[in-house]
Amino acid sequence: MGGWNLEQRTGKRVAIVGAGPGGVSAAIALRKAGYDVRLYEQNPEPKPLGGAVLLSVPVLAVLRNYGIDVINNFGLKTRVQFRNPKGEVRVDLPFNRDVERAMGIEGWHYGILRSSAYAKMLEALNALDPSVITPGHRFSAYEERGNEIIVKFDNGNQVAVDLLIGADGIRSKVSEQALGPLNLFHVGLRVWLAWCEDIPELPKDIGALHHGREVQASYFPMKHGGKPGFEWWIVEKSSADATPPVDPEQHVRKLLAPFAYPMNLFADRTDFARQIFRWEVYNRPSLSKWSNGRVVCLGDAVHPVSPYAAYGMGMAIEDGYFLARALGQADLTDRAAVDRAIGTFEADRVAYCNHQVEFARKLGNVFHRMPKPLAWLRDQVFDRTRLLQSMVEKDYLADAERMSLSLRELHV
Repeated sequence: MGGWNLEQRTGKRVAIVGAGPGGVSAAIALRKAGYDVRLYEQNPEPKPLGGAVLLSVPVLAVLRNYGIDVINNFGLKTRVQFRNPKGEVRVDLPFNRDVERAMGIEGWHYGILRSSAYAKMLEALNALDPSVITPGHRFSAYEERGNEIIVKFDNGNQVAVDLLIGADGIRSKVSEQALGPLNLFHVGLRVWLAWCEDIPELPKDIGALHHGREVQASYFPMKHGGKPGFEWWIVEKSSADATPPVDPEQHVRKLLAPFAYPMNLFADRTDFARQIFRWEVYNRPSLSKWSNGRVVCLGDAVHPVSPYAAYGMGMAIEDGYFLARALGQADLTDRAAVDRAIGTFEADRVAYCNHQVEFARKLGNVFHRMPKPLAWLRDQVFDRTRLLQSMVEKDYLADAERMSLSLRELHV
């Protein structure tokens, strides 16, 4: 196995299935807390999927706690606006000064390539223990035997642990065995996630979400490899049986055409062969529990989310931190202690994440699935009132800001 032997420290043995951001976050936090962690990844080497992401202040505070220099690597303080297709502002997201002061990080959202953020997380994990990740292990099943779990893999290997964490993504086999059928459903949206190098004439302190009748076209400043750039994306209607366009570039350019400056700039500066990623968006029904006995799941394994949350990677990273915080220094052979810790974790996260997922799905329906007469009325209301501003502040920001202020151990 390399490194330490999982059999030697009964009561501290943790297996994590899936080396995505949530699994790596949990591995870092648990390793820092003194647990013997082994992270199993089905691929020959861990690698992230997707394009650029937005990470909010509480996520950055968690990553800073892991030893990552978020200020110099993760974008800049950036205002976020919702705009109509003409570029007229409907929403200007406020910054919470109390959160900024408490966390010592200005603003709220920071843009970065998913691969860049993930690479920094792997560096932090390897600095703690370079032998934590075991690649080439596809999870097949687990068996709970008394005070331990036998985790089985397709290659025939097995390992005995005290706690199993399912961080194996939206089609999680751990979640399926522990919690029942996944019941995934297409939310009716397709996203084109893209990025490009810097556009010098564009300001680096503002990002905008433009909404047309049925299409969203948006951009955000970011960093990749320490250099400035832009992430940009398109959200359009889709379905589970929709055929992807034969020519993605032509399709995306057509979707961009109705939108105001600066959306017309990005396609010409993007390499469509390597700088764009198509994402068909699936969710699952909200769960009331993420655990079963000595098995607990996190991230997309239990709460996949639509892009309207701008929070999928961020919530998974937070999950890993919150789980380790709840476990503390527990003896994992003590079932009552395990149950209490997981209960605390679920109390912290289940309702919170469910709300984020459900509100994101609601916004997706509001902007992309309304009949034309209602869509026209929606646009009139959003252009002439503060309704959308109020919705976003109340249902998107308020809970996250409260959570940020509660994380006193991360305050500066």
